[in-house]
Amino acid sequence: MRLKDFLLLDILKGFWTTLRYLFKRKVTLLYPNEKAPLSPRFRGQHALRHYANGEERCIACKLCEAICPAQAIVIEAEPRGGEGITEGSRRTVRYDIDMTKCIYCGLCQEACPVDAIVEGPNFEYATFTHEELLYSKDKLIHNGKIWETAIAENIKADEEYR
Repeated sequence: MRLKDFLLLDILKGFWTTLRYLFKRKVTLLYPNEKAPLSPRFRGQHALRHYANGEERCIACKLCEAICPAQAIVIEAEPRGGEGITEGSRRTVRYDIDMTKCIYCGLCQEACPVDAIVEGPNFEYATFTHEELLYSKDKLIHNGKIWETAIAENIKADEEYR
């Protein structure tokens, strides 16, 4: 039997570590009341954005649908109508995301040439049913309206970082 084993030095080292941290400032957050800061690149709940004049940003290029590795995005498009609209431009009729398939990789956000689809700062969206995680265009637009200021700040911070 070695002297180290006889004196139980490993247990004493463990006690010393415990005593050292016992009197230090605690780093634990009380989650519902205190929230840790999020990175500008955090990928949370998806949202569709609009321009300041209220026009839909999505041009129905379907790049996000094509690049999605989980095939969670489904888009249907139609020609955009109205005065002052460029000939041949399109708009989305259907923009659905199945959040149960989504792997939050951020490729849809990176592929979008007009920053229409983004992943916002919200990470608190637990639901009771599967249907609540099937996001339609209306739900995505609603998310965009709620989180627009935070999303715009994150995009600006991300561009400054690059």
